[in-house]
Amino acid sequence: MLVLEVLEGTDKGRKIEIGKQEISIGRDNRNDLVINDIHVSSFHGKFIYENGKWFYWDNNSTNGSAVIRGDEKIVLGLGGTTNACEILDGSVVLIGSAKKPVLIGVSLGRTMSSSEIGHALDLVARIQDLEKYQKKISEDAVNLGRLYHVLCRLKWDLDLAKVMDSTEEAVFELLPKATHLCLALHDNVTNSFLPMLCSERGKGKTKENFIISNTIILKVIENKAAILVGSAPDEVGETESIMGAKILSTMATPLWSGEEIIGVLQVDNRDSAKIFKQDDLYLFLLLARQLSLAIQNALLYEKLQIAEKKLEGENKYLKGEEEKKRLTFAQCSSKVMAQVYDKAQKVKDTRVTVLIEGETGTGKEILASMIHYTSNRREKLFVAVNCAAMPESLLESELFGHKKGAFTGADRDKKGLFETADGGTMFLDEVTEMPISLQSKLLRVLQEGEIRPVGSTTSRTVDVRIIAATNRDIKSEVSAGRFREDLYYRLNVFPIRIPPLRERREDIPIFVNFFLQKYSRDFGKAVGGISQEAMNALSSYDWPGNIRELENEIQRLVLVVEPEQIITMEHLSSHIRKVEMLIEEVAPEGGTLRARMEEVEKWILINALKENGGNKSITARVLGISREGLHKKLQKYGL
Repeated sequence: MLVLEVLEGTDKGRKIEIGKQEISIGRDNRNDLVINDIHVSSFHGKFIYENGKWFYWDNNSTNGSAVIRGDEKIVLGLGGTTNACEILDGSVVLIGSAKKPVLIGVSLGRTMSSSEIGHALDLVARIQDLEKYQKKISEDAVNLGRLYHVLCRLKWDLDLAKVMDSTEEAVFELLPKATHLCLALHDNVTNSFLPMLCSERGKGKTKENFIISNTIILKVIENKAAILVGSAPDEVGETESIMGAKILSTMATPLWSGEEIIGVLQVDNRDSAKIFKQDDLYLFLLLARQLSLAIQNALLYEKLQIAEKKLEGENKYLKGEEEKKRLTFAQCSSKVMAQVYDKAQKVKDTRVTVLIEGETGTGKEILASMIHYTSNRREKLFVAVNCAAMPESLLESELFGHKKGAFTGADRDKKGLFETADGGTMFLDEVTEMPISLQSKLLRVLQEGEIRPVGSTTSRTVDVRIIAATNRDIKSEVSAGRFREDLYYRLNVFPIRIPPLRERREDIPIFVNFFLQKYSRDFGKAVGGISQEAMNALSSYDWPGNIRELENEIQRLVLVVEPEQIITMEHLSSHIRKVEMLIEEVAPEGGTLRARMEEVEKWILINALKENGGNKSITARVLGISREGLHKKLQKYGL
């Protein structure tokens, strides 16, 4: 016997004794215990008697429930991890408002017999006993034939909708006395079971009158078993779902993945009670095992498709951005960049190793990717590695791979980047930073086309086109003994030098406009443009960080200006504005930008030589140019 007493709330002191297997509580008059509180749902929860124990179930109420068992508090429904828990003698159930809940005390009398409360289930077929049921069915030729024929019709399709269609056909064929079926899958977001398939024999799929019974779901989950209820109104109780759908007899089986219940499949008959038999239950569970696998495959494929589409979209965006960069790079209007582009086009379809030299931020990787993506290797991978960004031990493993057990932490074989780039292009940025011990391995790749993973005794052949880059004077590195001379000659087959921005100022407006469009789109802010005065200042600045520094400046400008506002001198960084002030001070009035800039450059050269006592080597180093470059400029201006 179950005794409920309201300990705190609007109905404090109310006490009832109930002698049936399911007791509902809530504000609606159809409940066994009616609570007159605004924070209590119409059908808030229920007490269920199962296998000699009482359980409390929160019926997805608005404010949730909680059960206090001694020192333990279990939150159910809203904010909790489950909807049900066992009730012990002396437990207190809290329902409604969390701040001021209705408290219901629970007293358990003697255990009721099945004759008093009705047995909850006619039959239970547990997952753990599956092999036993399979053996029993295999000994019955008729049932075995039924099952085999149905399983042949069950489609192992990667489309979940097609799996559902074949499920409908298979269930109705296996269970000819079933009039309706409903399949619900667990939703991790709402922590509930959502109907995915509802069908009526002879009429097909429908959404009318199909609400899978929470009581049935609870029984399936608690028992981890298929259940058979011969007379639903008597044994499950006159619940809203049972009575509303006029269900007389029903069966339900779990769909599972390991220990996790991923769904519930329920069939029922609305014409007769006691219609399903023991063999029907066993066949139903065996069908559910195969159906569980089919659904898992379809769900996994669905997740993979979503992930693939997301990755495809990201790759498309990134490739689009890289393509725009390469296009902008190719559209540079200066003569020196036209020569660079011409060289790249001549070497693109060969296996010749290219060495790209240039200051930091000049676009060496962009040029390397342009060579790859316009070559006959463009369908294969372009893999870029910064040799200065990783320690020696990690760099060797990244480039050449390693065998399991080669060093501490090598718990599996790993493919190196050279093997990953097989058939494509490997870009080695800052190649002069590569440790001398690894340079011999790189030389072997260039000479023999072979790599040897760390810890391996055998070599592997790869077909990789190598493009290297450096911002250092590689000849000086060879002279200092920091770079192998034989490797230098192998890399320097086809050298390309990318000049810094200060040597190709005509290209600066092209990059300014490109980065303005890019960051206006990225930040969702339309910029009105840039004034000619501001563009002149940007073109006059020397940009020691080259394209990378210019990109950072434009990104900052898009952030600071108001929408639709034109970028003017006042928005530029102070060190760039100073250059414009210097131009105004030393350059003649009028004339073209080139003429004015040449006057500024001449003034800078004269003052730098004065400051360094006429020493050309020191002057060249201070100005960040080579001694040869300084001589050319002095000759140009007749100094």
